[in-house]
Amino acid sequence: MTEKRIENLIIVGGGPSGYTAALYSARANLEPLVIEGFQWGGQLQNTTEVENFPGYPEGVMGPQMMQEFRAQAERFGTRFITDDATRIELSDGGLQRVWVGDDEYVAKAVILAMGAEPRRLGVPGEMELSGRGVSTCGVCDGAFFAGEEVIVVGGGDSAMEDAIFVAKYASKLTIVHRRDEFRASQIMLERARSVPNIEFKTPYTVEEFLAGEDGKLRAVRLRHAETGAEEELAVGGAFVAIGHIPRSELVRDQVEVDENGYVVTQGKSTRTNLAGVFAVGDLVDHTYRQAITAAGTGCMGALDAEWYLRDTPPSPEATWAGRSGEALEATAEQAG
Repeated sequence: MTEKRIENLIIVGGGPSGYTAALYSARANLEPLVIEGFQWGGQLQNTTEVENFPGYPEGVMGPQMMQEFRAQAERFGTRFITDDATRIELSDGGLQRVWVGDDEYVAKAVILAMGAEPRRLGVPGEMELSGRGVSTCGVCDGAFFAGEEVIVVGGGDSAMEDAIFVAKYASKLTIVHRRDEFRASQIMLERARSVPNIEFKTPYTVEEFLAGEDGKLRAVRLRHAETGAEEELAVGGAFVAIGHIPRSELVRDQVEVDENGYVVTQGKSTRTNLAGVFAVGDLVDHTYRQAITAAGTGCMGALDAEWYLRDTPPSPEATWAGRSGEALEATAEQAG
């Protein structure tokens, strides 16, 4: 029988928010354990050049930036498990448990930083041309398409916001939506309609993204939703703006989430409705979804966790726990 270490802090997720939380908590001597995921780095691993993160005046490739975030956290003693969390058991002020396969990890506090993923159309060429003309973030990538004809796919406020932003750079922008009616608020729809170089193409669906000889996006194949007629539209860029899916599936039946599955935090903090459980990054943010805002909440989460551990000291029995799940449960009860 071996003793099971109880960590001060486990961080689940390895994007900008998780790595920033790790950096701050490691510098506070909390010795965080980061379960960063098999595909660590979050959405930035699938991003090409990042030009809007402070400190990189010449821009930086997304994977390189995530490697540097990770290395900085590791410098101060962060430990990493490069695999996916497969199960999480949260408690209200007790011990928090995270499993990676059959391996169980226990901590006095946990920061949830699993992020969100863009909804995909699921059509040919979408993934193959990601970063080569197909994007899911107009604010991130719009400037790369200066002077080009582009499309935005979607009918909600996010699609209108992306369109209005990208239209500043594009020579022509077409909003493609599968219905004649839009989910977007009336004010956002009117703003988009007032932009001179924005046009609307409805009701059409995107059937395929087509590559040119250079391997980059050259056109999209569209289908009329009612007649079935197909046509090609030549474009240099395409922005898929049909929403995001928060990666809260492991915790959404344990911690408070909103109607879309985003974890709910209290006020301007990263505290959830469970003591000792904090949430950061795109897992809680359905508005901004930028690397820098995710990193900012990662800092907040680390500070909130540090203060929680400082102000809620565990009993001596909670420092090291025993030889089985039953022993751990008994320890948690003794710790109050």
